Amino acid sequence: MKFKKAYLLLFFSLLTYHSFAQSAKDSTHIRAIYTQALQNPVGYQWLDFLSNQIGGRLSGSPQAAAAVNFTYQVMDTLGLDRVFLQEVMVPYWVRGKKEVGKMISAKYGSKEFPVCALGNSVGTGTEGLAASVIEVTSFEELAKLGKEKVQGKIVFYNTPMNPSYVRTFQAYGESAKYRFSGPSEAAKLGAVGAIVRSLTTQLDDYPHTGSLGYQLNTPQIPAIAISTNGAEELSLRLKHDPTLSFYIETHCKMLEDALSYNVIGEIKGSEFPDEIIVVGGHLDSWDIGDGSHDDGAGVVQSMDVLRILKALDFKPKRTIRAVMFMNEENGLKGGRKYAELAEENKENHIAAIESDAGGFTPRNIGITDDERGIDFYLRWNELLAPYDISIKSGGGGADISPLRNQGTVQISLIPDSQRYFDLHHTEQDTFDKVNQRELQLGAAAMATFVYLLSEYGVDK
Repeated sequence: MKFKKAYLLLFFSLLTYHSFAQSAKDSTHIRAIYTQALQNPVGYQWLDFLSNQIGGRLSGSPQAAAAVNFTYQVMDTLGLDRVFLQEVMVPYWVRGKKEVGKMISAKYGSKEFPVCALGNSVGTGTEGLAASVIEVTSFEELAKLGKEKVQGKIVFYNTPMNPSYVRTFQAYGESAKYRFSGPSEAAKLGAVGAIVRSLTTQLDDYPHTGSLGYQLNTPQIPAIAISTNGAEELSLRLKHDPTLSFYIETHCKMLEDALSYNVIGEIKGSEFPDEIIVVGGHLDSWDIGDGSHDDGAGVVQSMDVLRILKALDFKPKRTIRAVMFMNEENGLKGGRKYAELAEENKENHIAAIESDAGGFTPRNIGITDDERGIDFYLRWNELLAPYDISIKSGGGGADISPLRNQGTVQISLIPDSQRYFDLHHTEQDTFDKVNQRELQLGAAAMATFVYLLSEYGVDK
């Protein structure tokens, strides 16, 4: 009995020592990752070129094609095991010349408002569109009005993002349905146009674009976003002059689908090469800014993960891929094509990490694991704590979401989101709004989690 107790004591002592030694080794590796990211801000330099030399990169555009070439060439210089392109057909929507949005009132005269066309919208053409305006704050309110009160009018969705939510993405999720589905819901009742309040909690003069989705067998009507200041004023004017009308002129149109590419770089796993970890962002962006936060930041952070690991001569146990997805903004064709080919090729993607919430200071790693849940990953919180990162439930992203049906763990980098929607989908989303250190901290956090996934997988 004494021998057995001594044996067990020795066993647990060795187990504890091994665990401590492994933790010390991981801590050393993670410290090296952060040092490499912060002392060599290469991702920030890449973002400078992507934003300032190429600019807004709407799918199908020459700028999107230039971004494909640039990111391919960058990864081709990193000494990776493979860099390749994945063909994908994408929608090609063009905005045309600057939009006009003008109030016409017998009481107040005429006044132009800051507006922009919503992505995928049809245009009015040079003849424009003028009609009286009816304001609603919800689909329920619209439905109660009925066809008699809506037909022939422009529906004005004046639904602010809820400022009481600490998590701004929650507020965005609640209000974005009016941008995406609002035009079709209005058209079902005979509306001839739609105006949507911009999606931000801030009052300013910058209209926010973003994608709409026309429903089948429903008339396609022109749709614009109006700035939050503009929405406030238009609402006030309507209260005192319900008969006012609004003039919209847009020149946007959808062209034939265009050939584009997902851009992929890969480091082959040394022990489990058939287990794939994806890290990525979307290469396309809206055209009215240069897409630095959405999602140039995620693109360069993902490429920087590979650069950092190569610079440290790290030999991953599992295969790591950085994927620059095309067409997240107005179609999600790149993410769907990637998942389709992964299934067709019988690839085993154990985890996918997406960065698509801006280049601000990283706060959390969000995880959705349908099989193991969140507790499986909480053991790594101790390693992340020195860098002010914690693991939380709920992760993923639009481009990696099609992989979820294949059992892929969905993970997202979650930066501080308080300023994100001030810039999101506007002309203000430009390189000068990105802080070098915050961007590089995000790359380091992603590289750290990729390191841990590569070392330990998701099955132990």
